[in-house]
Amino acid sequence: MAKVACTHCNLEFDKSVMIIEKDREDEEIFFCCKGCQGVYHLLQSEGLDSFYDKLGDTTLQPAVDYHDDLHKFDLEGFYNKYVKTTKDGFCEINLIIEGIHCSACVWLNEKVLHKTDGIVEASINYSNNKAKVVWDNDVITLSKIIETIRSIGYNAYPYDASLQEERANKTKKDYYSRILMGVFGTMNIMWIAIAQYAGYFTGMERRFKDILNVAEFLLATPVLFYSGWIFFRGAYYGFKNRVINMDTLVSAGALSAYIYSIYAMITQTGEVYFDSVVMIITFVLVGKYLEVLSKKHAVDTLDSIMGSMPTEVTIITENEKSLVSIENVQVGDIIELKAGEKVVIDGVVTSGDGSFDESSLSGESIPIYKQEGDEIRSGSICLDAVIRYRATHDANNSLLSSIVSLLEDAITKKPSIEKLADKVSGYFSFVIFSLAILTFIGWYLYSGEFEHSLIVAISVIVIACPCALGLATPMATLVGISISAKRGLLFKEASFLETMAKSNLLALDKTGTITEGKPSVINASIKDGFEPSLLLSLVETSNHPVSKGVAKYIKESYTDTQKVPLEDMKTIEAKGIEASYKSRKLLGGNVDLMRKYDIEIDISTQYTIFIFAIDNQVVATFELKDTLREDIKESISLIKDMGIEVVMLTGDHQKSADSVADEVGIDKVYAKLLPDEKAKLIEDFQKDGKITVMVGDGINDAIALAKSNIAIAMGNGADVAIDISDVVLLNEKPMSIYEAYKISRRTFRAVKENLGLSLLYNSVAIPLAISGFVNPLVAALSMSLSSLVVVGNSMRIKLLKFDNK
Repeated sequence: MAKVACTHCNLEFDKSVMIIEKDREDEEIFFCCKGCQGVYHLLQSEGLDSFYDKLGDTTLQPAVDYHDDLHKFDLEGFYNKYVKTTKDGFCEINLIIEGIHCSACVWLNEKVLHKTDGIVEASINYSNNKAKVVWDNDVITLSKIIETIRSIGYNAYPYDASLQEERANKTKKDYYSRILMGVFGTMNIMWIAIAQYAGYFTGMERRFKDILNVAEFLLATPVLFYSGWIFFRGAYYGFKNRVINMDTLVSAGALSAYIYSIYAMITQTGEVYFDSVVMIITFVLVGKYLEVLSKKHAVDTLDSIMGSMPTEVTIITENEKSLVSIENVQVGDIIELKAGEKVVIDGVVTSGDGSFDESSLSGESIPIYKQEGDEIRSGSICLDAVIRYRATHDANNSLLSSIVSLLEDAITKKPSIEKLADKVSGYFSFVIFSLAILTFIGWYLYSGEFEHSLIVAISVIVIACPCALGLATPMATLVGISISAKRGLLFKEASFLETMAKSNLLALDKTGTITEGKPSVINASIKDGFEPSLLLSLVETSNHPVSKGVAKYIKESYTDTQKVPLEDMKTIEAKGIEASYKSRKLLGGNVDLMRKYDIEIDISTQYTIFIFAIDNQVVATFELKDTLREDIKESISLIKDMGIEVVMLTGDHQKSADSVADEVGIDKVYAKLLPDEKAKLIEDFQKDGKITVMVGDGINDAIALAKSNIAIAMGNGADVAIDISDVVLLNEKPMSIYEAYKISRRTFRAVKENLGLSLLYNSVAIPLAISGFVNPLVAALSMSLSSLVVVGNSMRIKLLKFDNK
């Protein structure tokens, strides 16, 4: 019985078992199962039948009915583990789409998802089949999304970072087994080649030479088609997408030598080059294996931060202890930690005290003492006590989860120089392939020797190394991001390393960045009519560091003070707070706030002033001083030594700002700035040709951070500042700003060195190969060595010293 192809999946079956019907043109169409038949009609009804034109002859898995397990995707535990909530209130998940073989599959999945009501965003990465899906849970459920994907013949499951290690190891083992086959074939075929070369000079009988040729053929065949399958597969997909890539070059070179060698072996004319075939495959495969190792290194970076995270925590409910899965922990739950246990959920200590190791987060090896009221962060380890704390985040939104997400994004997003290198690599391969053909024609016309012309052309194909060009940027940025993460610096994208390396102006906020952000009262002037309960009630409504400093002073000086309920609370941007209590008007803030209400103030001081007035009468004045952050003066000096201009942007008054600036060595100070004025200054700097880096920690810095080329936020800063930042300083050390500059500049230098080395190699090696001075063996070895040089040069970034001397 004749076989026919299924109209949907292209798999062939006997016609007798197929479902047969007529299409719109009254022609017979065939389906292997009801699943494929249903998908076909779904695409027709949705106007997506052009999918089959894009699919071509590619085969798919038949559409399978998975409905039995769909209910699990809507379970609360599943949502808590894998689904995040966006700022807009939508749900977001990362899925792995199983069954994607080509760009047509990506196109189909995205089209179908975009046409589905309730789906806000759907984007699929073709390189790793990872899809980001955002949807409105009030309109569509996750199970329905999975069902939609399955209905067109694919499957989907949630992406889990912990499984990335398993997948990377699987790929690594696959390469390892292929390399072993290549090495085995190479070692044995070289012994035969030595015998042949010896026979060439001593006079070997033809029949023995034929036997050795057959032996080489038997050894070279599995090496070419098993070890080299990676290159053939890559060349196939490149051909389907009309792209000539490195895989095309390698497979074309090796296959040409293999086919010619078979011809020479059968006809007993000329020399065979099976040794060149196995050398080409083995040497280049080692280079590809290095790429796998570099990706594995990226996974290891995440694992070093992730560590062996517990999957359960001890929850205290009415003095009863119970083990609960971390996905089921809710904000407000009380969690108990024992000595040696790792924190998996962020929170605030409610009872007990002890030391915590935060080295995996900040790089700081000295344990941090925590007591009641202190924050503890996921990823740290409780060292020496039993602690109970209240959860302030769930598992998906805790610090450690955020860090891993940031690192994943940073590793996958490309800087502009890498995009340029990728583009050049694409053209490069096409140019080399064209040069090889022209070289063959030229040598054949010149010498008339087909064999020699072919070997020279193969050498040109093999010696060219777009691989080194392609590895130049990702290897260097990967190492740079890894070093940064280990030192408590989180670059959200690899591209930010490039931008920061080019920066020539650093703008620093004062409070919370240059200073600790915790000003303390150093002088207080209390007048008649002062009521501490009213002031405490007023300042405790604000999170501003000055308000907190005043609140601390009131609590310590007036221990019996009780808060009272206030009305008409209002925060006045960059000035202070106003409220009312039993028809009495309360004001608390700086001199500008008082002047707004025509309250005359005659104060001259270099410190921050907080004034408290009742019914427009000043009843208390406080002078506050903020302490400088450790090493801020040294770090600014080192940054200035790098040729970077440093300026201060602050909302504080001029005298206070000048005093701090003089102390830390900043020459340019811009004081009394409102948030929008900070942003305007950043824009003015950029108009003057400056590439700006802005460092801040508060809500008032958010606009300026958004406008800057690179925004750096302190790890304990306001959430909005961290959200819009490009780099996060987990350890909040000013010296980390200097280290960020140093790492980014060293990384960018390594990128340029790598590109220079790869271009230099190709500019020398390719002309030598065209001239006939290089044989395929040397070409393959040279190609692999060029990749090793690029990888080795990138690893030199790890030698970067941070002695700050």
